[in-house]
Amino acid sequence: MIRCIAIDDEPLALELLVDNISKVPYLQLVAACENAMEAMMVMQQQPIGLIFLDIQMPGLTGLQFIQSMTVKPMIILITAYEKYALQGFDLDVTDYLVKPVSLDRFVKACNKAKEFFDLRLQPKATANDAGYFFVNVDYSLIKVITADIIYIEGLKDYIKIHLKSSQKPIITRMPMKTIEEQLPANAFIRIHKSYIVSIAFITATRKSSIFINTLELPVSDNYKDNIAALTGKL
Repeated sequence: MIRCIAIDDEPLALELLVDNISKVPYLQLVAACENAMEAMMVMQQQPIGLIFLDIQMPGLTGLQFIQSMTVKPMIILITAYEKYALQGFDLDVTDYLVKPVSLDRFVKACNKAKEFFDLRLQPKATANDAGYFFVNVDYSLIKVITADIIYIEGLKDYIKIHLKSSQKPIITRMPMKTIEEQLPANAFIRIHKSYIVSIAFITATRKSSIFINTLELPVSDNYKDNIAALTGKL
């Protein structure tokens, strides 16, 4: 079960949101709040995995509420204004719904949150043990074979997984730290805050770069020791 709270300053909108939540079997509604401050009090008292959040509220807005959190649960924004969508996704929300929200679109957003929730429960050592792991791409879980990865590129909240078997990389929302923890340490090397490389595909190194055939990737100062350990050359 995903423990969730609903936040909306409009009573009718909050009532509809609560009713929609009741129709999703894997959601457990902990509280229905009329403002962000009330929600803060709930979150201080018990763990919350998902927030359904309106944006335009008196006092602390939904976006300001997200920015105030140091540890963020999953967040689905529900608002009458499409103009905040880009800003919402910059704050790493799980989905963005525009009122009036149909039940099927609401359930689709909840299913997306459920997929993220299930991914977090997967053992960290999946790749080490089985040689594969799954990532979320467009509401589906895509299987990635560890030995097929050439390198991984970080782009803010997203990563691009470049594969030997495909010219098109897999793009998924995931921190670099999370994907790094799923990779076997003896097969991959971090060379930059934005790059993790399969050791098997490295063809040459220089002082501040590595090569995968003709592709050159930068090695930052923070990770030069990794290259020295790999090559045995200081």
